Amino acid sequence: MTADSSTFADDDEARRQRGIRSFVLRAGRTTEAQTRALSELGPRWIVPYSDTETDWTTVFGRRAPRVLEIGFGMGDATAQIAAARCETDFIGVEVHPPGVGALLQRIDAAQLGNLRIVQHDAVQVLRHMIAPHSLDGLHIYFPDPWPKKRHHKRRLIQPEFVRLAVSRLRAGGYLHCATDWQPYAEHMLEVLRAEPGLANTAEHFAQRPDWRPVSKFERRGLNLGHGVWDLMFTARD
Repeated sequence: MTADSSTFADDDEARRQRGIRSFVLRAGRTTEAQTRALSELGPRWIVPYSDTETDWTTVFGRRAPRVLEIGFGMGDATAQIAAARCETDFIGVEVHPPGVGALLQRIDAAQLGNLRIVQHDAVQVLRHMIAPHSLDGLHIYFPDPWPKKRHHKRRLIQPEFVRLAVSRLRAGGYLHCATDWQPYAEHMLEVLRAEPGLANTAEHFAQRPDWRPVSKFERRGLNLGHGVWDLMFTARD
């Protein structure tokens, strides 16, 4: 499974003008089936971006625990998690049309009434569409590690973003990250530990929870001896 990461402006002035973005647009082929899903299924399952808080209870038609995922890639794990945790409502945020189209197909096939999509920059979604202290969980799986040192500032998990994320979690809500890039895992651990509003649920890295599926890509890497690091933090009271 892949996920988008952040692209930060190259200097402070550019950042002030553009703000933080949670993704980098990349070229990708959208299949005919995905295009058809965007057209036919999108109106039902995609929530249009708004610069005002969304009434998610009305969107889902019920009051339930709510989890947001940033950068769901092609949506396989997202759909599996939503299907297994039917008592929880999920908001998947992704900008790339192939992934959005693919998840729409999965939602329709399994009739996942507890899953909606916002096709927009996740930072703006968090800032404008999500009320403070309203999320029970936030998932960020396999974001772009930006391995070159000069690109580290583009990583999503940075103090400024984490402060925003924590402000949207209820007390006791969780932030769950996973990566297969050890230097990024260590960077995440350092940043999350430094955030006073978060508490680590483990001494260092966490065990993968049973409800996070192992993707084909992840399993292939594990079979080759590559590592995967999970981090699970909770919002303090």
